[in-house]
Amino acid sequence: MGVRKYRFLPRFKDEEAILRRQLEGVRWTVRHARASPWYKARLDAAGAHPEDIRSLDDVRRLPLSSADDLRAGYPLPLLSIPERDIVRVHASSGTTGKRKILAYSRRDVDNFALQMARCYEMAGLTAVDRIQIAVGYGLWTAGAGFQAGSELFGALTVPVGPGNLDIHLQMLEDMGTTCFCATASMALLMAEEAERSGVLDRIKLRKIIFGSETCSDKMRASFESGLRLTGSYDIGGMTEMYGPGASIECDARQGLHYWPDLFYMEIVHPDTLEPVEAGETGELVVTSLCKEAAPLIRYRTHDLTRFVVGDCPCGAPYPRIERLIGRSDDMIKVRGINIFPAHIEEALTATTHASSEYQVMIDHVSGKDIMTVFFETAVTGDERLRTEKELHGIIRAKLSLSVVPKAVDIGDLPRTEKKTKRIFDNRY
Repeated sequence: MGVRKYRFLPRFKDEEAILRRQLEGVRWTVRHARASPWYKARLDAAGAHPEDIRSLDDVRRLPLSSADDLRAGYPLPLLSIPERDIVRVHASSGTTGKRKILAYSRRDVDNFALQMARCYEMAGLTAVDRIQIAVGYGLWTAGAGFQAGSELFGALTVPVGPGNLDIHLQMLEDMGTTCFCATASMALLMAEEAERSGVLDRIKLRKIIFGSETCSDKMRASFESGLRLTGSYDIGGMTEMYGPGASIECDARQGLHYWPDLFYMEIVHPDTLEPVEAGETGELVVTSLCKEAAPLIRYRTHDLTRFVVGDCPCGAPYPRIERLIGRSDDMIKVRGINIFPAHIEEALTATTHASSEYQVMIDHVSGKDIMTVFFETAVTGDERLRTEKELHGIIRAKLSLSVVPKAVDIGDLPRTEKKTKRIFDNRY
């Protein structure tokens, strides 16, 4: 990868240097977090002290934390600095109960911008690129993070925000935007609008950084081809981890690199909470290494992923996790079978004439769960019927579940510039 030429990506002599940095960071976090009454009580109850962390294997002796702890400590949970030192707050996009509000120190804000600047470098951008932002601003972290990172990176920044398709198309053309930052749903919507409006030959867009929701390979291929991109990059993160930018894909597309000087990550079994074997799927647990205002100690993200074992073809030394397959608390059960949105997306990718867009309706009729999968396709007549039958067979083989496939025309399903809600459980 030639890391030496980069301005923002961290440099490590070898893997041992990464592990030493992480051990130092964990010890610092345990020491620093004791300024929080909540953390002090939890750490004391577990008998956990900084000097007890002699190796990274000792991290598992630390107590776990969760979103419930953030909500219980509302409005400033886990606070480990004086309130006078808070310079900003952000909140999660959750809609149930109280929002999870996270406080930021000056250093936290700077690290947030830094991790985003690193993502732009990992995506192969330079300061001569022009970055257009189509994600939410306000309490939500995305807009602030993408913009601060772009400005630190030194690129011309076009902060349009979500929606406003006409303005986005105008800015793509007039400003010569080369990189677009959005949800995958917004990227697909822009591809369709750009083709419909006839601007594709007049724009210079070449890359998209997308995140905030799962994205199938077929959906990705749709907006890449629709916008004539040279590359697209899945980005990871959450409000608790400063915001977006905690991880990102490289051009090899073999997992998301994360910043091991900012976070220590574990993957545990979601039920037993014990570490899984290397390469096995489980729940991502995160400990921050230099976060001041609201540090994380073994925070349960509920995101399901796995570590990608071995060296990345890109040459970057940073560890990797697989693209998320879903959240453990987003799982639905139909007739005793556990289902994640990624399962449906994989089935659609394997179906010959199905597009990436779908919607699932789950109903309880006459004492039986009925799962209907609506999907878009361009074919009609007998070919459409064969496509429905093909999808039915793929889902049955993959999940041992019989569903009702319903093909609709391209464009019939709702489009959004935000996260697309795809599964509707009408049983309760």
